[in-house]
Amino acid sequence: MNIREIKELAERFSKEQLENCITQTVENGKNDCEINGEVLDVVNTLAKAQTVRELMDKGMSQMEAVRELARRIRQVQGG
Repeated sequence: MNIREIKELAERFSKEQLENCITQTVENGKNDCEINGEVLDVVNTLAKAQTVRELMDKGMSQMEAVRELARRIRQVQGG
């Protein structure tokens, strides 16, 4: 997980813009968020940035939001 890239995307784009970029990536292989790579990797990064942005919009600091994302990922992975 590239934390720097996720933080930058969460700062630059709204939750809705990130959702649009996910859709564009799945449909076209390209997106307006200017992130490239394998489709699955791009969608994963955009989805993580979208989660961080959503938490920030709810009042968390960026660092708190990143920690919460990491906690959720660990929880899903069973750790």
